[in-house]
Amino acid sequence: MSHKDTEHKILNAATEVFQSKGMDGARMQEIADKANINKAMLHYYYRSKQKLFEAVFKTAISIMAPKLTEIMEKDEPLFDKIRHFTNSYISLISKHSYIPTFIIHELNRNPHILEDVFVKKFGDSFNKMKIQVNEMVKKGEIRPIEPEHLIMNVVAMSIFPFVAKPILKSVLQKDEKEYQILLEERKTHVADFVINSIKTN
Repeated sequence: MSHKDTEHKILNAATEVFQSKGMDGARMQEIADKANINKAMLHYYYRSKQKLFEAVFKTAISIMAPKLTEIMEKDEPLFDKIRHFTNSYISLISKHSYIPTFIIHELNRNPHILEDVFVKKFGDSFNKMKIQVNEMVKKGEIRPIEPEHLIMNVVAMSIFPFVAKPILKSVLQKDEKEYQILLEERKTHVADFVINSIKTN
C-alpha cells in the first residue's frame, strides 16, 4: 500500500472516530484498529492525537471551502446566495459535525491557530459579498445592516444547533431522529428568517 493510500485510510478512520466520540473520547488505538494498521505506524504518520485532529479538520475545510467561497463569489441575487449558503453550510457541518466544537476548542486554546485558514479561504470571498450588501443597502433594496452582522447571523444560526446539540435535544425533548429532522429544516428556516429580517417589502 502506498504512503498516500495509508494516509487516506488513517484520515477516514480518524474522521469516523472523531465524529462519533469527539476529540476527548477518541483513542489512537481505536483509530489504528479502524485503519487496519498498528499504533506505531499511526504515530509515524501523526505524532499525536492533536496533530491527527488538525489534519482531519484541515481536510474537512478543504472540502467545505471551495463550495462556500463559490457561493459567496457567485454573481447571483443576495437572497439566493443566502439560501444556497445556509443549505450548503448546514449540509456540510452535518457530514463533519466535529468541526464547530473543534473550532471553539482551538480558538480558546490558541486564538490565532486557525486564523490563516479562514482568512485565506474566506477573506476575499467575504469582501465581494460585503460590496454586494452595501450596494443593496444604499439602493434601499434591503434594510440597513452591516455585512459583518449579516454573515455572523447566518453562520451563528447555522452552527449553534450543532454546538449545543446535547442541551437542545434535552430542552426540546427530541430524540436523535427528531433532532436530525430539525437540522434538515434549518437549511431553509435560517435563510427565511434572515431574509425576512432584511427585506424591505
